[in-house]
Amino acid sequence: MDNLEDDIRALQLDSSAEDSNTVPNENGEEPKELVASDNVEEDLRDESYIEPQTVHSEPKDLAEVKEQIPAAPEPIEEEVEKEKKRHLNVVFIGHVDAGKSTIGGQILYLSGQVDERTIQKYEKEAKDKSRESWYMAYIMDTNAEERVKGITVEVGRAHFQTETTRFTILDAPGHKSYVPNMISGASQADIGVLVISARKGEFETGYERGGQTREHVQLAKTLGVSKLLVVVNKMDDPTVNWSKERYGEIESKMVPFLKSSGYNVKKDIQFLPISGLHGTNMQTRMDKKVCPWWSGQCLFEALDAIEVPPRDPNGPFRMPIIDKFKDMGTVVMGKVESGSLREGNSVLIMPNKVQVKVLALYCDDDKVRSAGPGENLKVRLSGIEDEDILSGFVLSSIEKPIQAVNEFVAHLQILELLDNAIFTAGYKAVLHIHSVVEECEIIELMQQIDPRTRQPMRRNVLFVKNGAAVVCRIQVSNMICIEKFLDFQQLGRFTLRTEGKTVAIGKVTDLRA
Repeated sequence: MDNLEDDIRALQLDSSAEDSNTVPNENGEEPKELVASDNVEEDLRDESYIEPQTVHSEPKDLAEVKEQIPAAPEPIEEEVEKEKKRHLNVVFIGHVDAGKSTIGGQILYLSGQVDERTIQKYEKEAKDKSRESWYMAYIMDTNAEERVKGITVEVGRAHFQTETTRFTILDAPGHKSYVPNMISGASQADIGVLVISARKGEFETGYERGGQTREHVQLAKTLGVSKLLVVVNKMDDPTVNWSKERYGEIESKMVPFLKSSGYNVKKDIQFLPISGLHGTNMQTRMDKKVCPWWSGQCLFEALDAIEVPPRDPNGPFRMPIIDKFKDMGTVVMGKVESGSLREGNSVLIMPNKVQVKVLALYCDDDKVRSAGPGENLKVRLSGIEDEDILSGFVLSSIEKPIQAVNEFVAHLQILELLDNAIFTAGYKAVLHIHSVVEECEIIELMQQIDPRTRQPMRRNVLFVKNGAAVVCRIQVSNMICIEKFLDFQQLGRFTLRTEGKTVAIGKVTDLRA
């Protein structure tokens, strides 16, 4: 009997050794856990036997688990996926009726963002209004007013992807009455697509003095749109019929104007012919039977080939607010111009200096954990009510907050004053800088600049006229958040408008609180 008990005890000890996967210590002795097994009752009474393992190993294990298992797998996976592809904001600009919304709608259809059933519904709706050719524009122009009038009013926003790039489409209104909305769209863009109608008479209307083709190009350059794709649309129109001569005529007139607006035509500009309504030369290159003389890229290829502008993910955080609304808290919208933002960060809303906490981030309507410069975000905040936020306020890092001023010094280029007026101290206009729209007044003309040499000509001038360049002091009625152009280009360039017309463009050179 004693031998049987000894055998059982030996088997128990063997199985315990296998379960614990222990190895002999340096002296070749049995591990302490097995030696101590004779005193199990004593060890259970003494809590210190278990505590050392609990205290030392558990935090380590938890840290390893946190590293290996993400807390929110889906958002992180989405974030990693987004980081694989670069991101570009593309604004579509040009004269009214050039076909901007139609091209935007066609891009979404070709890239699989809109299904066939939706297209059929829009076709029927357009046909009922006797506007058969407008159905593609309905994808971008969503409200009733835009569909009835056939013109874009607000900046349409949509997203699509190619193999290498995520794009945000900003469909800017072309009508002169809605230029302030176009400025809002262009200020968020990295690159631009200038849409020109090849139809006889339509190009001329947009290009002539007072046409929106000219004003949009000048505004785009001023607002930091450094590269332009010039798409000659409606090439399939019966008045054009893919004519090489018509395409060449438009290109020959546009090139000198683009140069005079500050673009390097060889590096920053690319022309290509398309048909937005039928999607010709957009996603794939067109057949030689359609256009035998064209052998260049299609629109998607040209967009993919454009280089991303330089961005600083480690700079001080700056995100001008373009809109706000309530949704389980206060949500603000804007484009990150500098730095990065993470869920849980604390930031400042300037100019009212309120510290807020980031509860959630949304990029292209997908929840993400972090986002860098160039991204269009919706940010849910705690610590402030939406009625305390205005368009033009800036989300800013606490360590290096953006400055709030009501007066600044600027280098100004006068374009064309109304009725050949003179530009002098006391001149009033509407200032557009990033998402700020504010009335301003010229306080002092400090010196005139030679437009050719860019050297100072005269100090303390009394007035200047069309085409002049001047350094002046500008005052605004409310505190605004801006930066010097040399520090943050996108937050330091602006336009002045009067009675619906752009009269001057400028750069901030000095800030005065």
